[in-house]
Amino acid sequence: MVKEKNSYINRELSWLQFNERVLQEAEDESVPLIERLRFLGIFSNNLDEFFKVRYATVKRIDEAGKGGKSELGGVKAGELLEIITKIVIKQQSYSLEILSKIQSKLDKENIFIINETQIDEFHHKFIKDYYIQNVSPALVTIILNDLLELPLLKDSAAYLAVKMVLDNGEKQFALIEIPKAIDRFVVLPKKGEGNYIIILDDLLRYCLNDIFNIFNYKSISANMIKITRDGELDFDSDLSKSFIEKLSDSVKDRQIGEPVRFVYDKTIDEETLEYLMSKMGIDSKDSVIPGGRYHNRRDYMDFPSLRRTDLLYDKIQPLQIKGLSLQNSIFTSISEKDYLLHTPYQTFSYVVKFLREAALDPQVKTIKITIYRLAQISHVASSLINAAKNGKKVTVVIELRARFDEQANIDYAEQMQAEGVNLLFGVVGLKVHSKMCVIEREEHNKLKRYGFISTGNFNESTAKVYTDFTLFTSNSKILKDVNKVFNFFQTNYLIYRYKHIITSPHYTKSKLFALIDTEIENVKQGKPAFIKLKLNSISSYSMIDKLYEASRAGVKIQMIVRGICCLIPGVKGMSENIEVISIIDKFLEHTRLYLFCNDNDNKVYISSADWMTRNIENRVEVSCPIYQDDIKEELLNIFDICWKDNVKARIINEFQTNEYRQNDLPKVRTQFALYNYFKEKLNS
Repeated sequence: MVKEKNSYINRELSWLQFNERVLQEAEDESVPLIERLRFLGIFSNNLDEFFKVRYATVKRIDEAGKGGKSELGGVKAGELLEIITKIVIKQQSYSLEILSKIQSKLDKENIFIINETQIDEFHHKFIKDYYIQNVSPALVTIILNDLLELPLLKDSAAYLAVKMVLDNGEKQFALIEIPKAIDRFVVLPKKGEGNYIIILDDLLRYCLNDIFNIFNYKSISANMIKITRDGELDFDSDLSKSFIEKLSDSVKDRQIGEPVRFVYDKTIDEETLEYLMSKMGIDSKDSVIPGGRYHNRRDYMDFPSLRRTDLLYDKIQPLQIKGLSLQNSIFTSISEKDYLLHTPYQTFSYVVKFLREAALDPQVKTIKITIYRLAQISHVASSLINAAKNGKKVTVVIELRARFDEQANIDYAEQMQAEGVNLLFGVVGLKVHSKMCVIEREEHNKLKRYGFISTGNFNESTAKVYTDFTLFTSNSKILKDVNKVFNFFQTNYLIYRYKHIITSPHYTKSKLFALIDTEIENVKQGKPAFIKLKLNSISSYSMIDKLYEASRAGVKIQMIVRGICCLIPGVKGMSENIEVISIIDKFLEHTRLYLFCNDNDNKVYISSADWMTRNIENRVEVSCPIYQDDIKEELLNIFDICWKDNVKARIINEFQTNEYRQNDLPKVRTQFALYNYFKEKLNS
């Protein structure tokens, strides 16, 4: 195949454009005001994780002297680090402008975010009492002058860098760690119609004299700083340690990883900045970013609602699935036909109901499930423990390396293991990212299988804000294949063959290539052909090249990609038959859906896998075929509703400008339209 110049968009730069789409939601005046603040928090949280993982990876490539052009889409690693820093500085500046506009609008709503200079007598006593009772006992304050080197700053923690000029002219430097255990936004007593909030950082600034009253100083200043560290996990080779022990040690070591980003208040004086950077060993390879007065703006995700429901999105009432009762036996219903759950539009309670029924049913003998991320208080985990206590053979394949949820998964693993659950920790060298469950139930002296396969985690919390599909089925052909995947976890030196599901790492690429080849052959023969994909990300160059091949053959390809898109659509001679949009809205689009025309005998799959190298080659993933006609039709309808979005859809193209799709057609906002679609189906 002839390669085009600039055939791909760099993965890191594409991700930054995705995060700019999140920032667009914070800017969008049609989004409720407090929700706009929360999108600012999401933007900031995303950026923290980006630096811990992706920026840190590029930095490692650069330090290894590899250049990295092949891995990084034709950009040298050192050059890419500089480009990223420039883009992030621009985005951070843009985000501060948005925050300022939001705060002006909050003022008009009688919600005032005040700083330490705006505190009046009415709030003085409350703040001082709050500091003494709640904040002071939790403070970690470090005097720096007598220390040979700066103490290790925690990853992504926020600090106030304090400079005191003493009466004798000497300068004293200190650090105050902003306590994470205390709400960042302190709601003050209401004053008339006004709601007042002070950020914890400013409360500390107001109380600096209480903190440093043993020093005789002429002046004192406090500016915020934050350091982000390399978030990659490094495992030791101690054979005497269990996998849980190694992972737990590695999670702790993350806090002392190499620094990759240093953010500081741009109003900090030069002397203090130079003092801190020299003490921390920050160098030119690190991303040094001047920011605003406040860091860790991810905390805006938890901005208090103040009972102002008019400044929030209306909460939806999750719907039931027509024909699938939460009051009656779920197994009885599933034995007759398949059902599709689409959260958050429909209630996640069906997943919990399935597991609770399995835990209690005397006829259920075994339960096997994969776990990637669990809710903080997980009914899924408690149901599995309940089942083990009732004598069921419960096998849980738990992925302890789910990034940034490692410690939570370790805690749940230890709890389940203590209660008699059989735990498997996946496969060496492969993350287990598939989302599936299969149970065996004794019926008429034979074992019958029931199960579910999903695109998302079995997590009650994220199910309220992530869009995901879950197929409930008793289809013996599908579940026989699913059961083989669980066998693979136990005997992973054997490679199993699957007749129905598509699995990574052994078969996903070849199976998807075969499906695409069918469309190419059909279009050449003048038959109907199309490919419709809904993904979180696409960055696998081999998958992109295959789609380019299909486009050149004349196959029409529609793609909805929320995040990273290294594919460049609409380029003559390469991808003119490919269109890509991205939808960012109230919920996080997380469904993965593959649709192939197959000469009008549609092949439809829901999947845990994005089209990224890691999902195809380095993870255990499952794509599940949909055989039932009514569910096929429903998924085609869902894709078409998403594709028609002309409110929240952005056009993805080679210019990466994130323009909203606009046309003269009736307004379609996917997430609102889908809720109405399911409501009509339920009432029909």
